[in-house]
Amino acid sequence: MAVTTAGATRDGNAPARPRKNRTFLVLNIISIVAGIAIWWGLSLAGLQFPTPAEVVSAAWKMLQDGTLATDVGASLGRVLAGFALGSIAAVIVGFVMGWYTVARGLFEPWIQFFRTIPPLAMLPLVLVLMGIGESPKIFVIFLAAFLSCVISTYQGVVNVDRTLINAARVLGAGDGTIFGRVVVPASTPFILVGMRVGLGSAWGTLVAAELLAAQAGLGHRMQSAQLYYDLPTIFVGIIAIGVLGLIMDRLLMIAGNKLTAWQENR
Repeated sequence: MAVTTAGATRDGNAPARPRKNRTFLVLNIISIVAGIAIWWGLSLAGLQFPTPAEVVSAAWKMLQDGTLATDVGASLGRVLAGFALGSIAAVIVGFVMGWYTVARGLFEPWIQFFRTIPPLAMLPLVLVLMGIGESPKIFVIFLAAFLSCVISTYQGVVNVDRTLINAARVLGAGDGTIFGRVVVPASTPFILVGMRVGLGSAWGTLVAAELLAAQAGLGHRMQSAQLYYDLPTIFVGIIAIGVLGLIMDRLLMIAGNKLTAWQENR
């Protein structure tokens, strides 16, 4: 007879998920080590790449004088503010568009219009209208995150199985209950995918936004280093952005796994 005790599967074997997670982690480590080895090999082969050791040395100097902490704090604050505001606005607008046909008809043409315009193309106009402070930088990051996430949220709502909604109505559920107990859970995977895409767009937009009139930030530091052909410092900025983006993406994945624990994943 199949065993179904806690910590075991029906056939008595250990759960597959922990084993899968360990394998995934090992593959991640192998990939990172291989990437660093290829990078080192390319730099030794004569390409104009600083070696990993040179980049580590530059990062250590920036840590010691506080430059790296200041730049990371400035960039991270801008991304978190713009991404959070953009994601919240996208979820609200996406739900309204998906649930109400009138709102969909009113908002969708403008959403699609602005989606074809890169947020960075709006930067000159934003700088003229909002000045050169923090507001324009956060706004273009907000725009990038919003436009990446709103369509995913909208699609999540309109793709909810009508059978589930009709079954809830037959059981006497009102619109509020259906929305909260059926639509929101079914749309959550779409929202999380949109947020992950929006996070990448936010970091990509940040670098360009900091090239203009920024006093601190990873993008600003990379631009300053480019003027002096300081490749190790440029690599420090690139790696810092990649690491921060990866950490934030993994946190979103963990949150998504908990929020969609009911969903079967491969």
